[in-house]
Formats: sequence, structure tokens, C-alpha cells
Amino acid sequence: MAHVLAFEKPVVELVTRVRELRDLAKTDDRFAAELRRLEDKAAKLAREVFSKLSPMQKVQLSRHPSRPYTLDYVARLITDWVELHGDRRYADDASVIGGLGRYHGRSVVVVGHQKGRNAKENVMRNFGMPNPEGYRKAIRLYELAERFGLPVITFIDTPGAFPGLEAEERGQSEAIGASLEVMAGLGVPIVTTVIGEGGSGGALALGVANRVLVLEFSYYSVITPEGCAAILWNSAAMAPEAAARLKITAPHLVELGVVDSVVDEPPGGAHQDHDHAASLLDRALFDALNSLGNMNPDQLREDRYQRFRRLGAYVA
Repeated sequence: MAHVLAFEKPVVELVTRVRELRDLAKTDDRFAAELRRLEDKAAKLAREVFSKLSPMQKVQLSRHPSRPYTLDYVARLITDWVELHGDRRYADDASVIGGLGRYHGRSVVVVGHQKGRNAKENVMRNFGMPNPEGYRKAIRLYELAERFGLPVITFIDTPGAFPGLEAEERGQSEAIGASLEVMAGLGVPIVTTVIGEGGSGGALALGVANRVLVLEFSYYSVITPEGCAAILWNSAAMAPEAAARLKITAPHLVELGVVDSVVDEPPGGAHQDHDHAASLLDRALFDALNSLGNMNPDQLREDRYQRFRRLGAYVA
């Protein structure tokens, strides 16, 4: 792995050895016992190291360039995938992908943020920061799901909506607001998963769901820690302090009711094993979707409405 964070280095080295030994064990059974021992050791070390991570370190993990993105999960969880393009108004925004497919044999609409793996891809994907046409493409897909009665699965992974002048000229805030409105009114089940970064309204435009899941080392926030630090302290060096005070990591998100459940990640994080990460998410996603199966359209809208009304509730 080209990019290794300082605090994860011991775990990465051990996981790499496990991966190499796993390849050997495929052709020689003599390595099976050693493989099991090393897997247990790697899992134990990962639990020890990652249980002590600070909020800012978890934010760093959520941004790891090797972390699985929306299309990585689509490739592993969705069959008969057909991607749809364009907002039918201006352009096709590559930072938001969406389309039709089957999830456990059931037709679904999938929408998600998408980042790139290298400089060229990141420029094409605008570093996962959507323009208005990205949200309008999402709206087109939400309306398609409503028309045909298809569940919606969304994946959140963005530092935020693109803040450029051209995005504002084309109605960035209106596009985000319209996306929130359309999602709130859908009469089909919606399940959202925060798979990496969940930044501000740019994330929430894909997050007005009946059930919201978050991966273990993802975050969901009204602003990035760096942005918060710049506003409050006028110093990027205060980002770790901002991350701690914002309470944006998975345990706090569950405690505050912002998300419904946390999805475990493989030892060392989702970027260490995309297949295992997808398998763990699959179980949670399937259960969440099934929990909504007996609700009619009016019940789904009311369930979604009540879920968001509860956020920020204060009892004296």
C-alpha cells in the first residue's frame, strides 16, 4: 500500500504478511495453521491500536486514498448494474454516480459520491465534491425510484459540495435544498451509509433516509475539522481539537442519534480488505432494508420525518 498513516504502520505490516501467507496457503495446506495464528495476531493488534485512535486520526482514516469508494461497493454488492448519467439540464457530474441494479435479487436505485484513485481521476471526479448537476442527477434518480417503487441505497463520501463560483452561479444551494426535499417525500425505503467522509450539506443531500449507517472509521459532520478550526481559531493546527469537540465519529454519532448503527470494518480499516469490508456492510445493509419492508409509502415518509425530528431534541 503506497499510502500508510504513521499510527497504522504496525498493523499494515502485519496485515501485509497475512495477505502474503494467505496466497501461499491457497496452494499449500501446511501454511493453514500459521495463517490462522497470524490472522488472530493481526486482529488483536488492530483492536489494540485502533481502539486508542483520536477523533482526528479517525478522520484521517476516513480519507485514506485506498479506502473503498461507492463503485467498489457497487461492484461487490450490486448485480446487473447499469449506470445512468446526466441531470438532463446541464451536464454529467462524475463526482456523483447512480444507476439501477439488483441487491439480493431486488431491483434498487443506487446513488453515491465517488472519488478518484489518482490525480487524473480526482480531477475528473472533482475530488468527490459535487456541483449542482450532481445533485440534480441524484434527484432524477430519486424520482425514477419513486415512479417504479424501487428502494434507494445511497453511499456518502464527500468533504462537501463544491464551493466554487461556477457552482454558486448554477444554483448549488438550490440543488442541495431540492435534493433534501425530494428525498424527504419519497414513498420508497431509503438506506444511507457513510462510507468515508460525510461533509455538511453536500453529504446530507444523499442522507435524508429511513436508516443511516456509518462505517466504523467514517465521520459525519456539519463542517470539516479544518474548516471549523479556521473559523473558530484561525489556525489549521487546531483541527484535532475541532474534531474532538464536534463529536463527529461513529460512537458519538450513534449516541446523538445522527446515525442508527455502526458497521464494523476489517482489522486495520476498510482499506485493508475491500471484499471483507463489503461483506460486513452487506449484512447491515440487508437488515436495514428488510426492516422497512412492511411499510407503505405514507408510513415510510412518516418514519423518515420522525427520525429527523428527533435530532437535537432536548428534554429538560
